[in-house]
Amino acid sequence: MITKDSIESAYCFFHQKWNIYSKSVNESQKDDIEYAIGNYANEMNRELYAEMSKGKNGFLLEHSTFAEDITDAIAYLEPLL
Repeated sequence: MITKDSIESAYCFFHQKWNIYSKSVNESQKDDIEYAIGNYANEMNRELYAEMSKGKNGFLLEHSTFAEDITDAIAYLEPLL
């Protein structure tokens, strides 16, 4: 079951981290953010993750697609708030 709390929590975490990530020029900081988001994604509400990822393997977990995935995640969550 997807709760309002799980939506709000995910949105706040992703939005905050994206604001830092998108402006950062420090690759180590970006890697740390990707790691934190990946850990969060692995532990978050599974139904919400499945809906948000639309079945995409490795959603929020792959370096090569991270920026696209996190912007997609935020765009998915925002209207649900």
